[in-house]
Amino acid sequence: MTPHQVFDRIEAADRPEAWIELRSREDVLAEVATVDPTLPLAGLLFAVKDNIDVEGLPTTAAAPTYTYLPTSDATAVARLRAAGAVVVGKTNMDQFATGLVGTRSPFGAVRNAWAPDRISGGSSSGSAVAVALGMVDFALGTDTAGSGRVPAALNGIVGVKPTKGLVPITGVVPACYTQDCVTVFARDLGLARAVAEIMEGPDAADPLSRPAVERPSLSRRPRIAVPTPDHLDGLAAGWKEAFGHAVELFARAGAEIVEVDITPLLDAAKLLYEGAFVAERYAAVGEHIEQHAGDLDPTVASIILAGKDKTAAEWAADTARLAGLGTAGDELLKDCSALLTPTTTWHPTLDEVAADPVGANSRMGRFTNFANLLDKSAIAIPAGMVNGLPFGVMLTGPAFADRQLAELAQRFLNPQLEIFVVGAHLSGQPLNWQLVQAGGTLVTATETAPEYRLHALDTVPPKPGLRRVDSDGTCIAGEVWRLPAAGFGTFVAAIPGPMVIGSVQLQDGSTVSGFLAEPFALEGAPDISHFGGWRAFLAAPRAPEREPANV
Repeated sequence: MTPHQVFDRIEAADRPEAWIELRSREDVLAEVATVDPTLPLAGLLFAVKDNIDVEGLPTTAAAPTYTYLPTSDATAVARLRAAGAVVVGKTNMDQFATGLVGTRSPFGAVRNAWAPDRISGGSSSGSAVAVALGMVDFALGTDTAGSGRVPAALNGIVGVKPTKGLVPITGVVPACYTQDCVTVFARDLGLARAVAEIMEGPDAADPLSRPAVERPSLSRRPRIAVPTPDHLDGLAAGWKEAFGHAVELFARAGAEIVEVDITPLLDAAKLLYEGAFVAERYAAVGEHIEQHAGDLDPTVASIILAGKDKTAAEWAADTARLAGLGTAGDELLKDCSALLTPTTTWHPTLDEVAADPVGANSRMGRFTNFANLLDKSAIAIPAGMVNGLPFGVMLTGPAFADRQLAELAQRFLNPQLEIFVVGAHLSGQPLNWQLVQAGGTLVTATETAPEYRLHALDTVPPKPGLRRVDSDGTCIAGEVWRLPAAGFGTFVAAIPGPMVIGSVQLQDGSTVSGFLAEPFALEGAPDISHFGGWRAFLAAPRAPEREPANV
């Protein structure tokens, strides 16, 4: 978006509570004019949660008594500005990043982008709403307990929570120093991931920062864990059904779905606020709160000050317990690429949170609180609407599985279908261009289960015909290609007879769509199964009439 479009949308949205500090239209225009247009984020406009430093703009962490003027950008912000992005302003938040509701701020409760009577989610409330309402291209948040994911779900956008340490937290007001992450909100997954990757990389000023570790590529049929039904009790009306639909869509996208008892993870989640780890919040800003408690949000102040009473013995005991729960959780998920859950459990109104600020907030983090404690990566994505409000799901994976989670999310958001080909559509064969033109990409070379026969058909160009048999079958070589749903439909619609699309079982036991031949076309067609595949048949010595059309 252009600066004029951004500021026009900010004015039209009339959501002043989303912002704590907003730059002038003229200043942003002037900075955009100096950006090198060849940079990867050239001219993109972004917002920054107000616990992240931007040079020349006050940092308040939503506490006016805490205000200071930074003389340099946080490392994450500096890297984005170096890539051509321009800061529009600082966004509102739950004070000292303590909350998942977006209402704990003297600058006002941030209203939901879709329903102003409901919460936006926190603590990165203003950043999420700014993105959802199109006021910026993307925004930065932070995440300790779910603050980069819950607001994404409640506002219908993407929230990327990188593995701890991938994005340095230099220049970030700490909530829990060892558990904090800088996160990204965007309406588009590709942009969110691009921004996250630009911010990645160690920083000498942040001793907890670390480089990415390469993980194995995502398999063609990844295994995704989902909670057992009892762990979905208590979801908002319609959410359990919406989650079930999302699970079905992941399965259609090629994932193997397995139910897992995630009790160890949920028990670990409780330790973030109910255990001794809340002492980190006191270590971060406790002295300031003691000096200014009367000027601060009472719920935030009570939570943080309670951390002062935690003992070293309690911390040691909770650390040991957390390690055990983490090991148990890893064992349950060891064969899975990711855990799929609802992002949060409900979407309360502003009045419901005001009536029970602690209880309402505690329900929000059931599926998010454990991620940073157990060193997980996570991504929150939209999954439709329920009763006129956004519903979101979340993929959580091991440390450094960030790219794999993004690929899984992309398969869900932009469904792709697979097809098995055995003849003229193989790589290098005369009709392969049709797959490429439809947006197809080669996934793997493989074989069918040993239940098929292959015949040479009398067509132009020459093609084989695959048929399934009850006995005397063999494995037939071919390729699996992946196409976007629209491209798949276009491709299949153009297939002439006698070819048809049916289900083909592969050697690994999975089933995909694939080319089969109508029975009438196989009458008198030579059986070439003993060659093991079309390429081997074409390469074998044969009579002139068997020369392939593309030779």
